[in-house]
Amino acid sequence: MLSATPMKCLIALLLLLSTTTAAVAALPAPPLEVTAVTAGGLVGDLYMPAAREGRLPGVIVLGGSEGGLSPAVSREAELIAARGYVALQLAYFGAPDLPEMLQLVPVEYFEAAVAWLQKRPSVDPNHIGILGTSIGGEAALLVAAHDPAISAVVAAVPSDVVWQGISDGIDRQSISSFTMHGRPLPDLPFGWGGAMHDVYQSYAGGLRALPRHPDALIPVERIHGPVLLICGKRDRVWPSCPMAAAVMARLRARNFAYPVQFLAFPRAGHAVFGAPVDPASDDYADLGSLGGSAAANAAARRSAWPAFLAFLDRALRPGNIATPVSLSRPLAPQD
Repeated sequence: MLSATPMKCLIALLLLLSTTTAAVAALPAPPLEVTAVTAGGLVGDLYMPAAREGRLPGVIVLGGSEGGLSPAVSREAELIAARGYVALQLAYFGAPDLPEMLQLVPVEYFEAAVAWLQKRPSVDPNHIGILGTSIGGEAALLVAAHDPAISAVVAAVPSDVVWQGISDGIDRQSISSFTMHGRPLPDLPFGWGGAMHDVYQSYAGGLRALPRHPDALIPVERIHGPVLLICGKRDRVWPSCPMAAAVMARLRARNFAYPVQFLAFPRAGHAVFGAPVDPASDDYADLGSLGGSAAANAAARRSAWPAFLAFLDRALRPGNIATPVSLSRPLAPQD
């Protein structure tokens, strides 16, 4: 059980850390059509190139512990659409008509979003990818493991397990972040081995107990397409690089049939991935609040973002074949 004090500390710190990623470079606005999505209980924004021919690949874009439709994720969706994709920024909690907190979010909600996107006249239904960052990376791997319609996955600073949900409950047993078929998915509880205000230690402590909760592992070997993993080795939010490495190890052990790419940046932190940030902006220094220096995270983004776009092009463009990357030699660019 968790008392109200440590749980509220966890919520406050996660929200504080997640909002610092909202500062993005002041780049020219691409010619896009943006439409609010409310059909079928979905909450999101659809971004499409204003000038387009034929059906385009689709990408679902998920944020993390900030919930709702954050400005940082909106910018990612804009830039993905400017590349020639149809991008659906999808909220999954923290918005009207959705769970208020990150608790008991149905996997079927994401599957409904995939099906809705496939039915758009402008979308190629056979080329749907999903991008998630932080807890969104956990969700992206989980959803892709259960929905064969997803043909490419990008998980930035991700988790390889389903974690206990985040709430402000008092003395409440561990409640899963996600459900399937109306039942909570097995989850890994937080571990409070360190100071109660230390978010990283709550996750690191939980991972030490993973042998007692093997059913919390995400079955990533069931994913039906290429996978890109991105992490920063100085992540101060949770152990994203060890968890990403665990995904790699599981795929290797199960002889995963699709290409996998792993970008691990030694001096970056939790802000390793996202739209490039303008070094002249007032918010540039915030990149260092999540582990690693602002300069290291900014440099990592300058490398990771084009690598991410190239991955999408290989995985989702009809007629292109993704170039395999050896599972035994994950890429680790120096920043």
